[in-house]
Amino acid sequence: MAARRLLLASLVLSCSLLPCYGAVLFSSLQRTLAVTASPTSGQVLKGGVDKITVTWGLNQTLPAGTGSTYKTIKVKLCYAPTSQVDRAWRKTVDSIKKDRTCQHEIVARPYNSANKTSQSLEWTVERDVPTATYFIRAYAYNADESEVAYGQTTDAYKTTSLFQVESITGRHMTMDICSICFSVFSVVSLLVFFYIEKRKSKRSQ
Repeated sequence: MAARRLLLASLVLSCSLLPCYGAVLFSSLQRTLAVTASPTSGQVLKGGVDKITVTWGLNQTLPAGTGSTYKTIKVKLCYAPTSQVDRAWRKTVDSIKKDRTCQHEIVARPYNSANKTSQSLEWTVERDVPTATYFIRAYAYNADESEVAYGQTTDAYKTTSLFQVESITGRHMTMDICSICFSVFSVVSLLVFFYIEKRKSKRSQ
């Protein structure tokens, strides 16, 4: 009986550990990447209009060989804590696989450990990016495509160098112009139709 209970307990423990197996925790990552971005603290950017220049690279103050296992760098737009309140779909979780902080990928590029030069990119804020407060984070991935390091434009508490994005809502100006033109055309066509019908009516009399 005791052996059966021990076996059952082992099975329960194994099942509880399965979801965690292979999961990368953000708290286990080292901050080895230096990341900067052009928006100033508190700046408001328009979705579909304004651009962000992002620069990233290995922190040159770290010992040689620090980035030897890095294969890919992914730069992402991330929600600041103030824009996560009462929004479970943006919740920060230590397990990166479950974390919803950084949902908008800006770019993914190969990493060359022999090249010490920082990389940069000019990115136009996409129109569908929700209105919120953001910062930018970069993850370093190894050959197994697992996160091994990171860097971000804000401090550890995510309170500095934050900027805002205002998404574009409603119809685009081009659609408005087309709608107006179509409406005018419809009215003119209707007037022409009535004019022709009226002339036909007079001729028949």
